[in-house]
Amino acid sequence: MLYGDDRSLQAARARAYALAETGQYDNSNAVQQALIAEGWSNAGRAMDSDYARKAVGERCRAAQAH
Repeated sequence: MLYGDDRSLQAARARAYALAETGQYDNSNAVQQALIAEGWSNAGRAMDSDYARKAVGERCRAAQAH
């Protein structure tokens, strides 16, 4: 089941990256809230690592700079 769990977390992170790249969100917290609003029950775990939060935050800033 660990493999399936990894895949679901990867899917949630991929969605977080896609949301961040829209430029509609200021930071990783806003993206996490958007994931929750979309029904991603694993949003908290997907965004739990510092790496994921930093990557999402950087994508948010880059998208807003354009």
